[in-house]
Amino acid sequence: MLKIRFSRVGKKGQPSFRLIVAEHKAPIKGKHVEIVGTYHPSQKPKVAMLKKDRIEYWISKGACPTDTVASLLKKEGYANMDRYMEPRNKKKVSKSAEEKKA
Repeated sequence: MLKIRFSRVGKKGQPSFRLIVAEHKAPIKGKHVEIVGTYHPSQKPKVAMLKKDRIEYWISKGACPTDTVASLLKKEGYANMDRYMEPRNKKKVSKSAEEKKA
């Protein structure tokens, strides 16, 4: 299964990331299929340079972006990225709360 994920590059204290398409079992700094963009969060304003046609191509072929990449793509204007993001309200429900509902 292919994933679109970040691979960190840059100096210590000055992070920058590559958006890569890689097999989900491949190491983060290991072999990848293609580089589809870069992201520089330490610059003001944050800079994201994306190859939109290649990202759309890989998503159409079944590559799934990670949660963080999906939120970045959503900010950049891509549609339907919510389906790749897991909900953030994963709080456990206590037994007493379950009993109150019943």
